[in-house]
Amino acid sequence: MLDMRQTVFSQDELYRYSRHLMVPEIGLQGQAKLKAASVLIVGAGGLGSPVALYLAAAGVGRIGIADDDVVDSSNLQRQVLHGSSQIGCPKVESARERMLDLNPYIQVEAYLESFDQKNAEHIAEGYDLLLDCTDNFATRYLINDLCVLTHRPVIYGAVYRFEGQVSVFDASKGACYRCLFPEPPPEGAAPACGEAGVFSITPGIIGTLQAVEALKLILGTGELLTNKLLMVDALAMSFRTINLRKNPQCPLCGVSPQIKALIDYPTFCAVTLAKPLTASEMISSRDLAQAMSTSQPPLLLDVRSEVELQISALPNALHIPAEQLMERLDELDRESALVVFCRNGTRSRRALHQLKAAGFTQVQNLTGGINAWGREVDPTVFEY
Repeated sequence: MLDMRQTVFSQDELYRYSRHLMVPEIGLQGQAKLKAASVLIVGAGGLGSPVALYLAAAGVGRIGIADDDVVDSSNLQRQVLHGSSQIGCPKVESARERMLDLNPYIQVEAYLESFDQKNAEHIAEGYDLLLDCTDNFATRYLINDLCVLTHRPVIYGAVYRFEGQVSVFDASKGACYRCLFPEPPPEGAAPACGEAGVFSITPGIIGTLQAVEALKLILGTGELLTNKLLMVDALAMSFRTINLRKNPQCPLCGVSPQIKALIDYPTFCAVTLAKPLTASEMISSRDLAQAMSTSQPPLLLDVRSEVELQISALPNALHIPAEQLMERLDELDRESALVVFCRNGTRSRRALHQLKAAGFTQVQNLTGGINAWGREVDPTVFEY
């Protein structure tokens, strides 16, 4: 039992947490557990925002938050931890300021660096619990592996447009993330919100549920999502729970584990699968504008989704969504000059490699996508 003499509350703290203290499952002893707890949040974006706010408000005594990004105005549609006055500031500093303003009785450690296999053990040292609030598979596998190897639980969350998932992975009690997802998906199969978009409130729902699980775990109360995957569909307003089982063949937590240390996660997740483009495979907006004014302009191929055409478009461009490209190759001339573009150049880069593999010889990727065209060539084309 926690020694209450080691965790002293001031009168102001007791009043601040009074609504907790009246809940039988929490009380003074539970609030002392929260104050004595240390939690690391990896990611200060859409998921990390509600997690950070609610853990701070609840009185978790030591909270670390790791992220190497800065606040951008496009974040504010869903990342409610930050505000317009913090645009351009490191997210972790913005987060720390907001969390301490919400609750000055907690300790917040800000880690302005990418959470990777080189520094993960050092950053996570001393924290009881990790929360995966990231948006890429390499970091998810890293967090999972680190927690399994160091015998700590991780609270997982992920979102896609209107949908989200939450689980508690604790290899000492059941399945880990690798038991559920032994292999990462192919590059582009699960696009980030920068490519697919996200409903503003979905991260709020999922992040709040992650915070709920974190507090329950610290308090030692309720039924956790261990060995369960909660699937949320905000569009249908449905919640569905899938039971998980530990995989005895899991290379990390199974009977005969092969993974006994952190690995190279970008390579494992094929982040570098799409090789860098050569100079001849890239074209800038200004160079494209000149090429379009010649007697034989290249064909423009727009691989964005249908809904993105409502925002901006280039004249005379052929529109084939990236996911339909391989089925509609017969609409393209393999010998003609072709410039592929999307919002920022990521999907079109993958499309270029697909086209080259299919025998197209004169293909270029518009560097920076249609957003760069709007900034550098035609200001009437909206950036998004």
